[in-house]
Amino acid sequence: MGFDEMEPIFGRINAEWSAPHKTPLKPFLFHVHGLPSDPSTLRVCATDFHSNTWDALKSAQELEDMRDRTGIGGSWSDFVDYLIAAVKSEDVKLVMDGQSKVGGAAHAKLVAQKAKGMPRIAISLSKLVDTAATEAMANLSLELYTTFTNVHNLLKAEQQRCCELTNVLSEEKEKNETAQKQLDALLYSKRQKITENTASDTATVSSSLESPVKQAAQHPSTKVTNRVVPAHRRARVRGVLLHDIEEERQD
Repeated sequence: MGFDEMEPIFGRINAEWSAPHKTPLKPFLFHVHGLPSDPSTLRVCATDFHSNTWDALKSAQELEDMRDRTGIGGSWSDFVDYLIAAVKSEDVKLVMDGQSKVGGAAHAKLVAQKAKGMPRIAISLSKLVDTAATEAMANLSLELYTTFTNVHNLLKAEQQRCCELTNVLSEEKEKNETAQKQLDALLYSKRQKITENTASDTATVSSSLESPVKQAAQHPSTKVTNRVVPAHRRARVRGVLLHDIEEERQD
């Protein structure tokens, strides 16, 4: 696995002396990345931008030896993943000792640990002075700025995308509210029609039920005049008629 596609790693670390020392140490920035000219090589740089600037180039073979020393098993890819995770963790420090003739410490190593109780990664660093130190500080600054710019642009693009999505959601919400209002109005109109039709049908049925009664009250039966005369009344009338006929005959 090469380091050409590896995202550069930046961090702020506090340095410490390996033994009690009177000289206080300033905070450091470190930079870990792959070399564009040699993807199999890993570069580590640390500086306080004053009198201490350190650098290390680790080839694939040197990293393989480091893997054997730390006892990290698994594949080469697993080791690289652990190395990157350790450098990105909060448990990273710069340990220095000795006194350089040109100022600052004489030796330094970057120590990183993914988590407490797990293997420690220790990378020995070489001191840079004069032009080499200046170039290393300039390179770290430019790489840091480039990374910051890339992240900033990604953030702006993401904010723009979020803004566009917010506008789309707002428009869709407005459309949904309008559609809901139209649907509510349509349902209300249909309910009104159903209510009116129901009331009309009820009135029609009631009118139909009341009509025969009203007709009976308004038009009494005409068959009453044709009622059959009781038999005793018929006889009585018939007798009277016969009696009158006999009297006429006697006359």
